[in-house]
Amino acid sequence: MTSPTPFSKILIANRGEIALRVIRTAHALGYKTVAVYSTADAQAAHVIAADQAVCIGEPLPSQSYLRIPAIIEAARASGADAIHPGYGFLAENEEFAAACRDAGLVFIGPSPEAIRAMGDKAGGKRLMIAAGVPCIQGYQGDDQSEQRLSQEAERIGYPVMIKATAGGGGRGMRLVPSAAEFADLLRSAQSEARNAFGDATVILERAIVEPRHVEIQIFADRHGNAVHLGERDCSVQRRHQKVVEEAPSPAVDAGLRARMGAAAVTAAKAIAYEGAGTLEFLLDRDGNYYFMEMNTRLQVEHPVTEAVTGLDLVEWQLRVAAGEPLPMSQDDIRFSGHAIEVRLCAEDVRAGFMPQSGTMRRWQAPSGLRVEHGLRSGSPIPPFYDSMIAKLIAHGASRDEARRRLIRGIEEMVALGVRTNQEFLARCLSHPVFAAGDATTAFIAQQEADLIPADEASTTRAAIVGAWLLQETTAAGRHAAGDRSLAHAMPLGLRFALDGKRLTASISQVRPQQFTVKVDGTEHALDVVAIGKGEGRFILNGVMDTVAYDRDGPSLWLRLDGRPYVLDDLTRAAASRTDEGGGDGRVRASMNGRVVAVMATVGDRVSPGQPLLALEAMKMEHVHTAPVQGVITGVMVAIGDQVQAQRVMVEITPDAPQGAAA
Repeated sequence: MTSPTPFSKILIANRGEIALRVIRTAHALGYKTVAVYSTADAQAAHVIAADQAVCIGEPLPSQSYLRIPAIIEAARASGADAIHPGYGFLAENEEFAAACRDAGLVFIGPSPEAIRAMGDKAGGKRLMIAAGVPCIQGYQGDDQSEQRLSQEAERIGYPVMIKATAGGGGRGMRLVPSAAEFADLLRSAQSEARNAFGDATVILERAIVEPRHVEIQIFADRHGNAVHLGERDCSVQRRHQKVVEEAPSPAVDAGLRARMGAAAVTAAKAIAYEGAGTLEFLLDRDGNYYFMEMNTRLQVEHPVTEAVTGLDLVEWQLRVAAGEPLPMSQDDIRFSGHAIEVRLCAEDVRAGFMPQSGTMRRWQAPSGLRVEHGLRSGSPIPPFYDSMIAKLIAHGASRDEARRRLIRGIEEMVALGVRTNQEFLARCLSHPVFAAGDATTAFIAQQEADLIPADEASTTRAAIVGAWLLQETTAAGRHAAGDRSLAHAMPLGLRFALDGKRLTASISQVRPQQFTVKVDGTEHALDVVAIGKGEGRFILNGVMDTVAYDRDGPSLWLRLDGRPYVLDDLTRAAASRTDEGGGDGRVRASMNGRVVAVMATVGDRVSPGQPLLALEAMKMEHVHTAPVQGVITGVMVAIGDQVQAQRVMVEITPDAPQGAAA
């Protein structure tokens, strides 16, 4: 029998909520913990929660969380004898697993050989075919010439999917509808894969139209035991990034679960797997399932499996890594109720899900849910890492009970200071298609008009309450400075932008605690019940309600009716700005980020929409284009520069309008 591998102190080679998640279970089992951190994370929650912490470099992941030698040295310096990789960063890096083994450290995960076997999509698919696991018809050969790939695509039949073999997260992946588009999309996928993973190799697969994305959680030990813990449905995705996950899947019955689970266990045994892993499948409308890939780590969405099984998956990881057999056999595993998880991301949904960074000025997790996060009021949201900042999980006796609880929790949550997808998540869960359990991978694209509505009546209500809070917070500042010159009876004129929509308003005090608010010409009576720091109670149209808020200079953040808003005070700003749409030829950074490409050179002539440079923030690249036609007269950034939002990066002298005087 294989001997046990004892360890007593665990270094978590990760950050944020997953580091905290591992620390929680490790401490419960009596292990000491060590956090690693970049200089940007010096005051982060995971650093404070661990018994010890070691700085491993500068903010960029390549300078810290991806530095294998620095992490190994941190383990040596702190006396850690095991490393948990979490997910992301180095979690599926065979070189990291091997480096841990070479250093005499227990790697809490599979062997380097297993990671290597399944880390390459082409090789992994060949292994699964050999093991008898159902796979999508495709091509995973060594000949990567455009001619051969085009021929294989014709053989497979369109639509066809191009996938980078080395990566994940949707990078290097393209859906090709027809032969006419194949060459361009192939080059695009290969270029993205080469830049992201250093490897342009791709595989081809027959595209399954509007499938479900269903994955099976497996566990295996070094004694030859393997089990599955049921499935998770991850169909609600945006650009191949998961948004909502649930267990069990609405499309999987007991018989299908048993078949898919058996296939996943077969796959694990075929590569002598050890630890936690996930087999991802596409499920078509007829109940046929096909292997996509294996994730050789703990998944972001593991809490929904924990909720329906009552098990602690991190505890299982630690026990398996210590050489213990699996705590349960397949027959002992039971499922109870339904669980749903959503990923809260720092992003501007209405700006194409643009990643956001800054300061979470006010954070209050909802009650009644499991919330995995590393946030507190005043937490910085750096631009260097993934945009996911929290996970919210609800469990109920039924799917609809879990869904209702999660919607309520999302709407109760207070996350002010950085734009998030809070409202978008609630809309996804409330949509009739999701409520009916019919969402496929096409759900967000098909229902975008409902999930991201162009305009809403609720904006008027938010404008009324926002005008009142703007006056209250402005008055508080004046009174603190000893200025009480504003007469209450005189209307106070206001101009502001509410989520980017410009509005005019006035507010006057009729009597103590009663105001008249006029928004775009329509008057409304608002009675104040109570006002305190960060929260107000009011009566509007006969209904008493509560608003959470935070003021940051000209910006007022508020959460009303379960939805966050941002109100920007323009009262003292110039009435108009000619440069607002880039009409002055200045190209400004759309976010905090790092310059990763510069295609602009002084003297170049450019046309509207022409790519000029690219910024990377939160692991995503965003191309900035020319707003006008003209000549580039200034390039103020270089590759590697870290820039703040709204910084001018390129200047263009626009061409004179036709017919203008010489």
